[in-house]
Amino acid sequence: MKEPEQQREVGPWIFDDAHVILDTRSPGEFENGHISGATCFPLFENDERAVIGTLYKQQGKDIAVEKGLEFVGPKMAEFVRQAKQLFEEQPTQNPLVVHCWRGGMRSGAVAWLLETSGVPVVKLIGGYKAYRAWARSDFKQLTNLHVLGGMTGVGKTRILHAMHAQGAQVVDLEGIAGHLGSAFGNLERIPQPSSEQFSNACHRAIQECDWNRPIWMENESRVIGKVYLPEDLFDTLRVAPVWAVERTEEERLDELCLVYGDAKLEALKDAFGRIREKLGGALCRDAIQALDQGDLRAAAAIGLVYYDKLYKHTQERYARATLTPVDGRGISLDDIAQRLIADTQSA
Repeated sequence: MKEPEQQREVGPWIFDDAHVILDTRSPGEFENGHISGATCFPLFENDERAVIGTLYKQQGKDIAVEKGLEFVGPKMAEFVRQAKQLFEEQPTQNPLVVHCWRGGMRSGAVAWLLETSGVPVVKLIGGYKAYRAWARSDFKQLTNLHVLGGMTGVGKTRILHAMHAQGAQVVDLEGIAGHLGSAFGNLERIPQPSSEQFSNACHRAIQECDWNRPIWMENESRVIGKVYLPEDLFDTLRVAPVWAVERTEEERLDELCLVYGDAKLEALKDAFGRIREKLGGALCRDAIQALDQGDLRAAAAIGLVYYDKLYKHTQERYARATLTPVDGRGISLDDIAQRLIADTQSA
């Protein structure tokens, strides 16, 4: 089978909105992780891929290829129809970008079919595997990273949003993960992406930033809910300078009541149950009793006992070369955001 003449290595161009990316791997592979913005365009369905894989191991390549052709034959016209529609719907009709896991037979077959049918195609050299390697490299080399820190309740997420509204470059890790990063972080049980897809979404976010300007992220642990930060990004976060916002305990309680004021009672009680062992049985009972009495503020104050100890432990474990305190007491989150932006611009 003749390979398409146009082939390109993975790079920043792939995130150009004018490019349609066709991921020819199975739906299961796509769901676990894919290049952000890609379209699932499977040569084989999950069960078909399993059959071919078994045949390849037990009877060899030739038999597996023959079975693959049986599966693909009836689909070819629909592949072409879908691809032509995607090509024609582009604002600028760039060649479609096709890839599989390593840029091998699956993407080669689809690229050949589409090219033969008159659809311009670019095959991604190295496939999804090459993309993942590029992402890891970018996480290691990320420059101008600025980390927003501070104790629970200072309003870090809302400060980041305020900074973004004022023109700062922000990568909202918790927003991408669909979790606020604690036992109370996803009371609605919103489904989170896989760790692999979270990594891909983070990579796209930093690719959309200007690395010559500050890029802000929140100080995070290795795990946000059930999602793991990419190891290389976590390592980069750990050595980046931190701006730690300071607010009074009353202001922090105000923030927590604002964030969790509409949460369901049972969800809050379940969250306290998840930290019962480290918080202590007596304090956990007190917090749940306060919730039953409608006193969210008292319950939040008890929660801070645990989270303040955790914050202190984390600070001791991950010593920072550069940690700048930011006095946010008595001012609004918008003013804190403005102060942070001004501080980094004058540095």
